[in-house]
Amino acid sequence: MKRILIIIGVIAVVLLGGYLTLRSITKSKSPEAVAQVNQNGLSIRVDYCQPYKKGRKIFGGLVPYGQVWRTGANEATVVDFDQDVFVAGQPLAEGKYSLWTIPSQDGWIAIFNRETGQWGTNYDQTKDALRVPVPVRKRARMAEQFYISFMPDDQGTDMVLAWDLTEAIIPIRKRDK
Repeated sequence: MKRILIIIGVIAVVLLGGYLTLRSITKSKSPEAVAQVNQNGLSIRVDYCQPYKKGRKIFGGLVPYGQVWRTGANEATVVDFDQDVFVAGQPLAEGKYSLWTIPSQDGWIAIFNRETGQWGTNYDQTKDALRVPVPVRKRARMAEQFYISFMPDDQGTDMVLAWDLTEAIIPIRKRDK
């Protein structure tokens, strides 16, 4: 019995070591980041990972048009709203959501999914809380690293997803209860 416990302990240590090593390698290539805004009584926090372009064709290449993208790297990006909001004119309840997108050349679909904590390729459409079309625009300067930022608005904010020469803009507005 003692021998079995030792073997199980060694296996657990090896697996944990492998997991931590893999995690540190992936995080070094696409580091963790946080984007936050607290403005006009609206607070939003986004936890995500930032992949690099590294000379690759991003949209229509690494990130295919017309397919669900994890909107970052590694684990699924998580957006936390402190109150009910309108996203691109559609209501969304306060809470945490994973953020997914479907890029296309003319506009994107932003997806807020009720499931969080999953690896970024484990998307379950049945758990979508909201899907909305959002505009895209060309950037004047290339963004080597993917990033999320916020642009203030009198009624809320615009969440900007930027990478390469593309920006998708997700309008988020306060919703009176």
